[in-house]
Amino acid sequence: MNDPRNPVRNTARNSAPNDFRSGVRYLGRGQRWVLGRPRLYARCLLPALAVFVVYAAALVALALHLGELAALITPFADDWEDGGRTAIRIAAGLALLGVGLLLAVVTFTTVTLLVGDPLYDALSVRIEEGEAAGTGIPVPEGPDRPLWRELAISLRESLGTLAWTLLLAVPVLLVGLVPFAGQVFGFVLGTAVAGWFLTAELTAYALQRRGLGLRERLRLVAGRRRTALGFGMPLVVLFLIPGGAVLFMPGAVAGATLLARDIAPETPAAPAARATPTGPVPGAGA
Repeated sequence: MNDPRNPVRNTARNSAPNDFRSGVRYLGRGQRWVLGRPRLYARCLLPALAVFVVYAAALVALALHLGELAALITPFADDWEDGGRTAIRIAAGLALLGVGLLLAVVTFTTVTLLVGDPLYDALSVRIEEGEAAGTGIPVPEGPDRPLWRELAISLRESLGTLAWTLLLAVPVLLVGLVPFAGQVFGFVLGTAVAGWFLTAELTAYALQRRGLGLRERLRLVAGRRRTALGFGMPLVVLFLIPGGAVLFMPGAVAGATLLARDIAPETPAAPAARATPTGPVPGAGA
């Protein structure tokens, strides 16, 4: 039933099914799209590669100091017998590593999208123009703002998304403190949290062009929660593979754009629209 207080939900196309497999398919479509355009794909690897070098160094530093950090957050175990103290601190170390990886995945995406903003925005526009070609449906132009203001807005909204992620990382850490089973449940929960927010971050390009703010975008993604998890959770796993965050980032932007088109309101909130090409997209083989 439509909610009169929620205009975003009422005007959504609803052409994206709300199931996990659909999210996986959007992710696969995005990867195929960029792999079919090798030169464009290669250019879009550069921002992720630069950020990856910094993050790899940070994760190595975390791993080297994991024992000290585990002892720091479990002072209550100082007087325990060796076996119990060792068990709780191994669990704490693994939980810290899991939360560190969760935050690395989410913040990596945020930082990479900020560093490569013009490049990824152009990629998203290119996909929309290709999808809209021959349909007569214009591609939203988006608000007419200078680049510095766009980056400032993106930074503010990314920090808001990150704040929510940090808040939800607390229960992930607490679950991970439970020996044995806690690591499994903590990993699944952390992957779900990171995956959902990854989807929200990556769909921002197409949804911002439609004049949607952060809250509206989060509401739209929440309305397709299972699809968002199907897109985001496999992406988190791919990002955890060494180098995966670099290799799969361009396809993630592409797939999220395709997903955003199908959950966006039918009538763009921003009135300006980009002329839609009626013939082949220029440089489609790039």
